[in-house]
Amino acid sequence: MNSVAATLEDRTTDGTGPSGLELLRGLQERGPAAVGVGGLLDMRLDSVEPGRVEFVLRTRPDFGNPHGTVHGGITATLLDSAMGCAVLSELPPTARYTTVDLSLTNLRSVPLDGIRLRAAGEVVHMGRRIATAEGRVTDEGGHLIATASTTCLVTRDDGPREVPR
Repeated sequence: MNSVAATLEDRTTDGTGPSGLELLRGLQERGPAAVGVGGLLDMRLDSVEPGRVEFVLRTRPDFGNPHGTVHGGITATLLDSAMGCAVLSELPPTARYTTVDLSLTNLRSVPLDGIRLRAAGEVVHMGRRIATAEGRVTDEGGHLIATASTTCLVTRDDGPREVPR
C-alpha cells in the first residue's frame, strides 16, 4: 500500500494496513489538509520518527483569546496531536489509541502575529494497553511556551477473544 494514500480508515484489523509510523509519514507527505484539525489550524507534521513527532504552525488573529494572545486550546491541540501521534508512531496496523488524559501547563502568552510554534511529543512508556507521552511547545526563539503529558488507551485487535465465564 502506498503510504501517501494512507488514512486512518486504512488501518485494518488483519494486519495488512499501514503501521502507525507509515500512516504518519503518508500524512506528512500530504500536508496540513490530510487530517481535519491539521487543516483547520494549518498545522504541519514536521518530523516523524518512531516514538517522536513534531508539528508546527504559525499564530494568527483567529487563534486569539479575549486578552489578544493565543488561546490555550491552540497549544493544547498542538500538544495533544504531537503526543498522540508519537504514540501512534509505535503502533502496528492492528492497534489504535485514544487520549484518556491530557495535562497541560501554559508558561507564557504568545502573540497572534505569525509566531511559529513547534510542538514536540515523545513516548515515555508504551505498554500493551496504556501509553504515556510528554510534550513541549516552543516558539521560534526557543522559548518554552507550554508543557504537557498524556495517557493514551491502546486498543488492539489480535483476533478472537475468549469470553470470560
